[in-house]
Amino acid sequence: MSTENLTNLPSVAQQKLESSNTYGVQSACLHDQEIPELDLFSPLKIRDLTLRNRVAMSPMCQYSAENGVANDWHFVHLGSRAVGGAGLIMVEATAVTSQGRITPGDLGIWDDAHIEPLARIARFVRQQGAVVGIQLAHAGRKASSNLPWLGGKPLTPEQGAWETVAPSSIGFNENSPVPIALDERGIEEVITAFVTATERALQAGFQMIEIHAAHGYLLHSFLSPLSNQRTDNFGGSLENRMRLLLEVARRIRATIPEGMPLFVRISATDWVEGGWDIEQSVILSRELKVLGVDLIDVSTGGLVPHAKIPVDKGYQVPFAAKIRQEAQIYTAAVGLITEAEYANQIITRGCADLVLVGRELLRDPYWPIHAQCSLDEETDWPVAYGYAVKRQKRR
Repeated sequence: MSTENLTNLPSVAQQKLESSNTYGVQSACLHDQEIPELDLFSPLKIRDLTLRNRVAMSPMCQYSAENGVANDWHFVHLGSRAVGGAGLIMVEATAVTSQGRITPGDLGIWDDAHIEPLARIARFVRQQGAVVGIQLAHAGRKASSNLPWLGGKPLTPEQGAWETVAPSSIGFNENSPVPIALDERGIEEVITAFVTATERALQAGFQMIEIHAAHGYLLHSFLSPLSNQRTDNFGGSLENRMRLLLEVARRIRATIPEGMPLFVRISATDWVEGGWDIEQSVILSRELKVLGVDLIDVSTGGLVPHAKIPVDKGYQVPFAAKIRQEAQIYTAAVGLITEAEYANQIITRGCADLVLVGRELLRDPYWPIHAQCSLDEETDWPVAYGYAVKRQKRR
């Protein structure tokens, strides 16, 4: 696909959104160029939930669970970023079935034993004033891999490998096992697994749900014609390739309270000719909006190993801007967003409604507070730290 018109961060003047409030936020053309109505530290209200700011912690796998159970590492990892000031803390890709794990170290939510360890984390995050969400996932043909620091290659039978599933019997690469093509019964079991995982997430106290349909995992692999070569109702046409994700979204929306937000992460393009692309992503986003999805979390790539991705500062932001404009739905921007001023411009220029920060939050758990400082905002230190920090500043 051509990305000629998607390589630069749009300015306010370039935005052509209608001057209305059709999807919950004033459009970019209403922003004053010097004093914008919205910025990175403006609250964001979605349904009954209000985020204290527009900085979210991107879901980042820690590969540190045992049998899918969250432990003290996850508690400190996620809790410290809530203390650090992020408005939304998103728990990493959490497998809806044991078969849907990327690695043996993935978090899971396929068993009731997973609920309380996750609930402990959710309670603490909420106590710090952040909203807590969870990303529900199934790895599909990219499952049954070793931990990344052990090479990340497909597990051998001696290492405990398990069967993988996909829309078609096409491996991720030449070294990957050939997955089992799901039949319609298997597809229904996947849908049911997402629904029961959602029910457990509600029991654990999560305040929003994100469906992971990106990065080459199961739901994304159904969307792309490169990995989906089916000839039944789940393959072929765009309508058929979207069917599984749309049904998962419909069933989850019917399961959660009306006031609870529902996000979907997509890969806006495969970065490969003949694959999934931004035009199809816009159509998908419109359909998801009709079903009650509130925000599209816009990433890219991950479907095939040979894709040439022009990784650079904010390289995925233009995709979020296009989906926001053409589908009239909230979007989140993610990918090499490390600087406070740049993150702020993404909001003030109307490119996205939420900024997801990933690796920079690993480097600096207090990135949101440091961003407030660099943008001359009032810093929001936690009470137990703020007294000492502000006292030191006066000296």
